[in-house]
Amino acid sequence: MAGLAVAASAATVASFHFRTQACGLRCWIAAKLKLRKALKRHGWQLQRNLDARRNDRIPDHLEAALLTENRTHRNIHHAYDSGGEMASASSDLLGSSTVSKNSLQQGPNPSEIRSPVQDEESSMSNGHYDGEPSLCIAVIGATGELARNKVFPALFALYYSGFLPRNVGIFGYSRKKITDEDLRAIIEANLTCRVDHHENCDDKLNEFLKRTYYIDAGHDNKVGMSRLNSKMAQIEGTRAANRIFYLAVPQESLLDVALPLADGAQTKKGWNRIIIEKPFGFTGLSSQRVTQSLLSRFEEKQIYRIDHLLGKDLIENLTVLRFSNLVFEPLWSRTYIRNVQVIFSEETATEIQGRYFGNYGIIRDIVHSHILQTIALFAMEPPVSLDGEDIRDEKVKVLRSIRKVDLEDVVLGQLKDTSGKVDRYTKSMTPTYFAAAMYIDNARWDGVPFLIKTGIGLMKNRAEIRIQFRHVPGNIYRERFGHDIDLDTNELVLRDQPEEAILLKVNNKVPGLGLQLDASELNLLYRDKYDTEVPDSYEHLLLDVLDGDSHLFMRSDELAAAWNVLTPVIHEIDQNRVAPELYEAGDKGPINAYYLAAKHGVRWDDDW
Repeated sequence: MAGLAVAASAATVASFHFRTQACGLRCWIAAKLKLRKALKRHGWQLQRNLDARRNDRIPDHLEAALLTENRTHRNIHHAYDSGGEMASASSDLLGSSTVSKNSLQQGPNPSEIRSPVQDEESSMSNGHYDGEPSLCIAVIGATGELARNKVFPALFALYYSGFLPRNVGIFGYSRKKITDEDLRAIIEANLTCRVDHHENCDDKLNEFLKRTYYIDAGHDNKVGMSRLNSKMAQIEGTRAANRIFYLAVPQESLLDVALPLADGAQTKKGWNRIIIEKPFGFTGLSSQRVTQSLLSRFEEKQIYRIDHLLGKDLIENLTVLRFSNLVFEPLWSRTYIRNVQVIFSEETATEIQGRYFGNYGIIRDIVHSHILQTIALFAMEPPVSLDGEDIRDEKVKVLRSIRKVDLEDVVLGQLKDTSGKVDRYTKSMTPTYFAAAMYIDNARWDGVPFLIKTGIGLMKNRAEIRIQFRHVPGNIYRERFGHDIDLDTNELVLRDQPEEAILLKVNNKVPGLGLQLDASELNLLYRDKYDTEVPDSYEHLLLDVLDGDSHLFMRSDELAAAWNVLTPVIHEIDQNRVAPELYEAGDKGPINAYYLAAKHGVRWDDDW
């Protein structure tokens, strides 16, 4: 009844001041509508900005109605992950919403202004929880290299930018005997502000560290998770609560941590999400067992399998470039595309000991997730919408359509290092380089070779997708290109490294007398066009988890489909004990990769 009284009073005052305040009302509504699109993705940031600007008074005749409206929106029912339940708003709240709408003549739709973090959460039935929902983020394996160098810095960057709520709690969980202050010191040593984040950097850093706590896991994860749950509950209080758990642990320890977490650390006052690092299993069978165990305790929508390489702008640009530009979508098929090259190489070899020679190798670590996911996003049919599940539905269709890879269409390589750091691994057969030709057996891509090439310790860091188009039928300028007809091939290059760019190779006449043709590049260099520092891929993906956007994370059926592509060739490699070709550090990689490309009518770009 109090809400009805406040709204009614606001409506009366608004009516009284209508003539003198009409412009203010109109401008206020226009500004509010303009903010809704931004609020869809950046709700926490805008909420913090609005809170900071509370001193900028709105007209008195609108303030009461606005307060009622905000209170109503906080109590509207939301879905949340933990039990898949739906909390419904009570009838008095719905009544308040109705009065609020009437007082403004044009009330907003609650579903339009909810932040993405609030999409599934909520204020629970009957609205007994106070304020905005709290958020707790736990990093399991907090003292490890991944957590120190990537996860905590990404969380701080999001906190600085306002993408994390003010009441966020950051928790580190591991078996080391350290204190809160010890963890803060470890984290602080790796935290820096980006170029565009230098304003109030020290203040933000201190705020972030004060909200960071350490939980000693001990020797029993059941007890450790109970401690974590208790500490989170203290921070959350009585309000609605959401939790994210980042499992920065080796695959061998995944279930030892995930199952006690499921039983003892999930909140019942909001949604729970867990983030799992690659590689996702050693074989298809072991991956299936892990998936079954996880799905026995979690719902699919709670699981986010993260691959930081998929957080690059190159990957997001795949769908944007194709589906938002009419000039490209009609060309995206076997009719016009001759071949597709997916290239990913790393100059550094610092991760050799930990990842590649630890029996997993580059096939399980890079090809299974990053390369196949890139191909799936590139080749998928248009999804029904940009919803994560709609996109994943299309990706899995592509993965299921990939033809069995022939061992003769595979080239393996292994880095030969003379520094003495990796000589002890030279007896291993684990590859650090992989090249292959793949085909997608569907109507759109039948007969188009997808050439993949990935390795470490190569000439330079490189990440790009190169699309080569077919020759112009009956090209009347063919003789102008000489004997090398590949010179007249149009190419579209989407590049993330060495510098982010979109390049389109076209043929044109050289200025001057006579008719001389040249292949030129129309280029969009991001550093020239956009004067901004590119956020780390972990920031991008963690924000997606916060928003509940799952399209860059592998679903269980995608995981199984990817293993079905690679398992037969992995078995053949193991059974035949195929020896990888050695290559020198800083080289282009195995020479056999060039013969493989020629076999399928493809020329690798030599700009390594």
